[in-house]
Amino acid sequence: MRGAGNSTANTRNNTVTPPARLLDLTRLTSRAGRPMTGVDRVEFAYLTYGLTDDVPLHGLIRTSVGYILLDQEGCREFRIRLMTNDWDQPGFLSRLARRGDPARAGVEATLRKMARGRTVRSRLGKLLQRHLMPGTHYINTGHTMLDAHTVKGLRQVLDLKIAFLVHDTIPLDYPQYQRACTVETFRVLLSRAADNADLLIANSQQTARDIARHCPSAPPVVMAHLGVQIPRCGTPPEGPWNKDNYFVTLGTIEPRKNHALLLDVWEDLGDDAPDLLIIGSRGWENRETLARLDAKPPHIHVLSGLNDDQVFGLMKNARALLFPSHAEGFGLPPVEAAALDLPVIVHELPIYHEVLGDKAIYADIGDRYLWRQYIERLAQSGDAQIDGLIDRTIQFVPPNWEDHFKVVFTHI
Repeated sequence: MRGAGNSTANTRNNTVTPPARLLDLTRLTSRAGRPMTGVDRVEFAYLTYGLTDDVPLHGLIRTSVGYILLDQEGCREFRIRLMTNDWDQPGFLSRLARRGDPARAGVEATLRKMARGRTVRSRLGKLLQRHLMPGTHYINTGHTMLDAHTVKGLRQVLDLKIAFLVHDTIPLDYPQYQRACTVETFRVLLSRAADNADLLIANSQQTARDIARHCPSAPPVVMAHLGVQIPRCGTPPEGPWNKDNYFVTLGTIEPRKNHALLLDVWEDLGDDAPDLLIIGSRGWENRETLARLDAKPPHIHVLSGLNDDQVFGLMKNARALLFPSHAEGFGLPPVEAAALDLPVIVHELPIYHEVLGDKAIYADIGDRYLWRQYIERLAQSGDAQIDGLIDRTIQFVPPNWEDHFKVVFTHI
């Protein structure tokens, strides 16, 4: 690993045991109060696991005016507040710094009260030197905050190690599905990670290959599939759809997720189409698809703002999850659906062959007729086993967080 000086971390049974871990919690802070995305869930899982581990955990958050450092108790309270969405009223400083974003102002006001320490950007190194032991390991899972100020401050802690989790390289591989500013921002982020991290964490073999392709001189890469808990199914929301014959698709309504294909298929199906529930918030650069949805096509229902229990309640009773995404780094919804023993139709992506194997129904997104054919067969029988599409006698065991951390924490 790239930290300066001799390592102070202990090695027991080939496992690196640092004196403390510093988890970047900036992304969760920025997303507080909103439904969690896949990246949010990963940061939350690291927070949850870190609080149960023997190694002391600290949290680092970049705010509008500097940095906040949490100790273990602060991290524990932060997790509780995330789950309850219970934040203080913002004071004058928070309101001033976050004008136009009162929710974020309230989160930052709460964190300032919980802080072990806080500082302006230029003095991050002094703050960390005061509170962290040499050899601490910093972990960033949110694709955030690896800027020059942060790296410089981190490196002022003697022998600190930096680990960075790469979720995917999609902005570089599929720039046509990104916002204009995203591609260059991600290029800089990945370059900084490759130049400054001591370890990169890949969530799949596919992502590991992509890292090697884009960063031939990258630091060591460890691969560990993300954990997927068996979803807890709550009471699904009521709606005008046929509760005995509907399909779901899950994800932000953005070009990469390819909702347009499903809208085309549903047009082809006509009046006899089953219902399609599109679960997700409106995204970006997707005017044509959003305009089609605004026209309220028959049998198609858009739902947003649902909690996880409601989403999984809908998924459990669906005929199948449809996921025609152009590209994914890991793609949690199909794996979660398979864990519910729900048929999943996905595009021919390497990540799904890697994680789902024969548990998915594969259909190239260039073959609209094949998608229609599979959907019609499942709508008529609702049983992929009878239709011979998948072998439902195969018990799918999703990757779990225990195995993920067993691999990752061997290195950090």
